[in-house]
Amino acid sequence: MNLSMLVPIATTGFMVAFLHAAIPTHWLPFVLASRGQGWGRGKTLAVTALAGLGHVVFTAFLGALVVWFGIETSRWTGGILPLLAGGVLILFGGYYIARQLRGQGGHHHWQLPWRRGHDHAHDHPHDHSHDHGHDHDHGPHQPHAHAAPVATARRSDTAAILSLLALLTFSPCEGFLPVYLSGIAYGWAGFVLLSTILGAATVAGMMLFTALTLAGLERLRLAALERYESGILGGLLCLLGVIVIVLNP
Repeated sequence: MNLSMLVPIATTGFMVAFLHAAIPTHWLPFVLASRGQGWGRGKTLAVTALAGLGHVVFTAFLGALVVWFGIETSRWTGGILPLLAGGVLILFGGYYIARQLRGQGGHHHWQLPWRRGHDHAHDHPHDHSHDHGHDHDHGPHQPHAHAAPVATARRSDTAAILSLLALLTFSPCEGFLPVYLSGIAYGWAGFVLLSTILGAATVAGMMLFTALTLAGLERLRLAALERYESGILGGLLCLLGVIVIVLNP
């Protein structure tokens, strides 16, 4: 495999990562959290970027295992490694296409456990003055009425952020792992390049669609992209597998 193969591999890797980041499960939870918690744009995008980095790091960790296994086995697979890699890419692509045809095209992350209980949290601190005409002296206990909502808000913020981090970090971009496989011939240098592409495309995509939605562009119709993600991903992987096999010298 020559260096010219890096171009289609890198291009496909970017497309896979950006496609994965564009589906609503990768940015809509941050928009909902921002509105529910009353976050500003800066804080929302910071949490989005942090969760995206966790997503990338965990995916890259799994990719490192793929590359290590590929390098170790290349000692006895020799020159047929590119053919094997291309064949595996086509198999992966076929699996995703079959999943799409079975109606399992979407990629689903965990539900956010803090969402249900939080939606009504802002309704409670308002109306405790329903005793019209009765002026009760709360005495020294009055300051505590303000401290409790602040502490609750902080706990709610922490729960929201941790949930979002777990949501993305422990749900890797499994569609990118076959891309790592296609770059095994380039060793750890190829791994670093592909990980950089993964990080750039994922974090940029997540922050872009989060920012656009926060700006009021709710008309983005990306639910269809989530519905057909498996089919699109399968097609890209099959195409990359054919390229790896055909361009193999």
